[in-house]
Amino acid sequence: MYTLKERDYLVNWHPYTQMKKADDIVPIVRGEGAYIFDENNKKYIDAVSSWWVTLHGHAHPYIAKKVYEQLNTLEQVIFAGFTHRPAVELSERLLALLPFNQQKVFYSDNGSTAIEVGLKMCMQFHYNNQENRQKILAFKNAYHGDTFGAMSVSGRGIWTQPFNERLFEVIFIETPTEENIESIKKQIAELADEVACFIYEPLVQGAAGMLMYEAAYLDELMNFCRKKRILLIQDEVFVGFGRTGKIFAANHLSEVPDVMCFSKGLTGGTMPLGVTTCSDLIYNAFYSKDYTKTLYHGHSFTASPLACTAALASLELLLEEATQEKIVNIVTQHEVFREQLKTHPKVKVVRQCGTILALEWKTEEETSYFSDMHKKLYPYFLDHGILLRPLGNIIYLVPPYCISTVDLNYIYKTILKALDEL
Repeated sequence: MYTLKERDYLVNWHPYTQMKKADDIVPIVRGEGAYIFDENNKKYIDAVSSWWVTLHGHAHPYIAKKVYEQLNTLEQVIFAGFTHRPAVELSERLLALLPFNQQKVFYSDNGSTAIEVGLKMCMQFHYNNQENRQKILAFKNAYHGDTFGAMSVSGRGIWTQPFNERLFEVIFIETPTEENIESIKKQIAELADEVACFIYEPLVQGAAGMLMYEAAYLDELMNFCRKKRILLIQDEVFVGFGRTGKIFAANHLSEVPDVMCFSKGLTGGTMPLGVTTCSDLIYNAFYSKDYTKTLYHGHSFTASPLACTAALASLELLLEEATQEKIVNIVTQHEVFREQLKTHPKVKVVRQCGTILALEWKTEEETSYFSDMHKKLYPYFLDHGILLRPLGNIIYLVPPYCISTVDLNYIYKTILKALDEL
């Protein structure tokens, strides 16, 4: 009789996993709040919100109730030529929270496709306006997804190496600081007339190791690009919905983007959904009697009634005063722990942006996703009942907002213990 883990190994191929070495797959049978439980009923604190998606905890009863009601009303309908209440209401509520210039919503089904849509909007904007702008700006170390367009605007490395010759041309620039902002602007100015758009992760480059930079210099860079008629795509897939301590990273900025992309926490982690919003400037370039100016993009499950319903329920929970207080509590606790870590001899650097906390473990080698520290850290925390997924020698916390003070303190103590023991 095969175990669930053995059955899994026979049929499944897991993401970001070398399956020949995949001997640490953990079968999970249920979730509740900030916890997931394996087949032996061992409890783990989900300290990374299951790849940054779970906002309010697992199996949230209110979201489940709303999805169940929708499931018994309308589970799916083609979104070409039809619409439905959950999609309309979600668009209305999202746009009311976003920067003033965001006026239209385009639905897809995950973060990568939300990015693809944003890139296509901006590229075709110039095509529809008969402008020959085809180059794209992006940050070094960027990560925007794993489909080809999203991969093209992400930092090049081992992940992209097999496909590099098939990825389109991108100009990679440094994240802005006081020291380099002028040189970045000079670099952009030299080719601005050829650039279609600039895509960026605001404030935090997640997959790059939770690298962080200041809002003031991003504002300056956005302003400069706008003056050069370079369209702005703001990737809020990770940082949206409270992660930075505010509802959106956009709330830290004075400048506004032309396009915004969302997924992950959008549905509270319950099911896939992607959203790309845009300004009237973008939309009006497609609004025409000329069919060749149409944005020919779509998905079978575009604006899934179930996913939109989950997103509405999650957004309702997010905006509750109780949830906002929980976010503030996490931010405050992280700040206290950050101060503790600053002077630890094994900590190279510690970074925080809102509910996101990251520390780089000092090693003899350079900081890297492929650091052998991952092989020690990941099982260490699992043994202690904590789901953390270190990025090489970088430990980070992105907890669900329902996490208790007791559980956060336990995670902090376990990290300190690991620093002493490993």
